[in-house]
Amino acid sequence: MIDTPDNPPPSTTRRIVILLAKIVVSAGLMAVLLAKTDLPNLWSHFRSASVLWLGAALALYLVMILVSAWRWHLLLDAQQLVIGRAWLVDSYLVATFFNNFLPSNIGGDVIRIRDTSGHAGSKTIATTVVLMDRGIGLLGLFLVAAVGALAATAVGGHAPVWASLLWLAFAGALAVGAAAIFLPNVVGMVLKPLRVIHQEWVGERISRLIGTLERFRTQPGSLLSCFSGAILVQAVLVTFYFAVARSMGIDVPIADLAVIVPVSFVVQMLPVSLNGLGVREATFRLYFAQIGLPAASALAVSLMGAALVMLFSLSGAVAYLLRGPKRSLR
Repeated sequence: MIDTPDNPPPSTTRRIVILLAKIVVSAGLMAVLLAKTDLPNLWSHFRSASVLWLGAALALYLVMILVSAWRWHLLLDAQQLVIGRAWLVDSYLVATFFNNFLPSNIGGDVIRIRDTSGHAGSKTIATTVVLMDRGIGLLGLFLVAAVGALAATAVGGHAPVWASLLWLAFAGALAVGAAAIFLPNVVGMVLKPLRVIHQEWVGERISRLIGTLERFRTQPGSLLSCFSGAILVQAVLVTFYFAVARSMGIDVPIADLAVIVPVSFVVQMLPVSLNGLGVREATFRLYFAQIGLPAASALAVSLMGAALVMLFSLSGAVAYLLRGPKRSLR
């Protein structure tokens, strides 16, 4: 069969089908949620939002970007890759734009890998660094959520998400990460069957992956600092949503936000919706209902937070447009 514009190749057809499915899921969930929400109350939250608090939220999101770029710099430095911090902040801004305006939450990672692979001399090394950054970020996310659940239980007597489950998730993620760093050869053994695809090409990349993990093993200070940064990132994001809630006069305990915000990010990783739209709001709705807050409050916080993130990420579009066609690393 010949591929034509009217008869796209299977890969293109598959992407279109997946995108349409995500749109249907997001639209369906939002329709159900809005049907069960007091819309006048929801609109009143938006209309009465304090510009001062919203500005504070945007400033906090900038802090999150700066800390995230710093964490990335630490991991690159551990690989003896010296790249200017201004470049990394610029790359992170562009990545944030692509994460929020492409129908996938990995578009930003592709940008970050592309921006550093030239200096690393290998896409495998650049990819491993980004994956390590993601993994450590996930550890920080689970830890903040687990601590938040404990605090919510201590203050309110219970938390809709059991702290024990979050601690278990943290322990599991920590075990996997530690195994990858301290037993890199085991990772190589697990990936060894992939050599049937192309023995030489795959084998070379597995060797680079093992080498990258071994260099991380010799830099425990950088990894611990990156983990501290991951905790700080999650704390700033929780405070960001606290400022969003305060801007609309919604009184939600920060301990509960420390649970729902990280949990919502985990849920958004599931590739079933359009950048988490609908799934994120449903998660907020379920949690807020358990702590006695109405659906309008849940949707207001979730949607306003998402709108501010998208507004901020437009700075990444500007940064991308300002890039030269052959911009070099600084």
